[in-house]
Amino acid sequence: MGAEEIPSATARLSVSFTCVEEVDLLPHLDGTERGVVVMMCGLSGAGKSTYAQALEGRGYTRLSIDEVVWERIGRDGADLDPAEYERLKSAVERELWEELIRLMEAKLPVVIDYSFWSRATRDRYKAAIETHGCRWELIHLKADLETLRRRLASRNQRNDANSVTVSDELLERYFANFEEPTGEGERVIVQE
Repeated sequence: MGAEEIPSATARLSVSFTCVEEVDLLPHLDGTERGVVVMMCGLSGAGKSTYAQALEGRGYTRLSIDEVVWERIGRDGADLDPAEYERLKSAVERELWEELIRLMEAKLPVVIDYSFWSRATRDRYKAAIETHGCRWELIHLKADLETLRRRLASRNQRNDANSVTVSDELLERYFANFEEPTGEGERVIVQE
C-alpha cells in the first residue's frame, strides 16, 4: 500500500478557494475507505487546514497540532517564547502520534493537518502507516511565496486555532527550508 499504488505521473491541479464548501478536489477521499491516512503537506497559508476540515466533514478524524495547542493555552502559540512553543508543539505531536496509532489500529480514516516540511518526517509517518496495514495519501498543497504572503496577511487578522501568526521573516525561513516532496507518491495541488 502507499506509493506503489499511486500513478507515476504526479497529479497536479490548480485551485484558488475562499471557503471549505469550495474544496471538492479530492472526491476519491469520501471517508468510506477504512485505514486510509491523508497527510496534508505544505507551508503556512497553503490551505492544509481548509482541506483537512473538508475531509473531516466527510468522516475523517482530523489531527491538528495547532488546535491542541490552542486548546491548551487559549491563544496563538506564536505569542509564547519560541523555545516554550517548540516544547509544547513537540509534546502535542507525541500525543497525536499515539492517537494516530489508535485510529490506525481501528482502521478509521484520518487526516493529519501538519506541514510535513521534512522528508524524514514524511517517511517516518508513511512507514508507521504501512506497518499498521493502512494506506497513505500525501497531498502537497503547493504555493509560491507571494500567494502565501497574501493568504497569511488575511489569516493573520483572525484569532483562532487555525490562524497561527506567521511573520514575513518566519515565512521566508519556512519557504527556504521546506523540503518539497518530489517523487514520493505525492498528489500536488497548486494553490493560487
